[in-house]
Amino acid sequence: MSASFEFVAPDHFTAGAIGPPGQRVFYLQSREKGALVTLKSEKEQVRALAQYLSGLLEKLPAVAERAPRTPSLIEPIDVAWIVASIAVGYDEARDRILVVANELLEEEESGDPASARLFITRAQAAAFVKQADVLMKASRQICPWCSQPKDPSGHICTRSNGHVVH
Repeated sequence: MSASFEFVAPDHFTAGAIGPPGQRVFYLQSREKGALVTLKSEKEQVRALAQYLSGLLEKLPAVAERAPRTPSLIEPIDVAWIVASIAVGYDEARDRILVVANELLEEEESGDPASARLFITRAQAAAFVKQADVLMKASRQICPWCSQPKDPSGHICTRSNGHVVH
């Protein structure tokens, strides 16, 4: 059974990717009081979390909060577990955004999945949104005909009768 984490005031919260476009592995990472947790995630989980956080930040009243620099992954990358799902909430009393990631369990595993509960600031959420945008822009281009990612050498497009599209 994997470890669960709860960071009530993390000093680090980010997303990152390692590898060339099309083969990148995505991560969520947070740190509090020297304890670092890195979770393996899917690109679409990072994109969806960033989109949700962006919309949430637009709905909350503006506050004067020092924005952290856009954080990168802290090495070494030691994955605690793989993310299955992510939920977001807002703790109005503490003015913190709660990000909850739940562990993906293999079929043969029993027990409850681990979770990571991260209470981040609005500034950390805004920095995450910026970092996720950078990660998404570094992705492979999308084919305008079939909406699938194109490799640098092109790809066989089903909508162009199997011809290679560059």
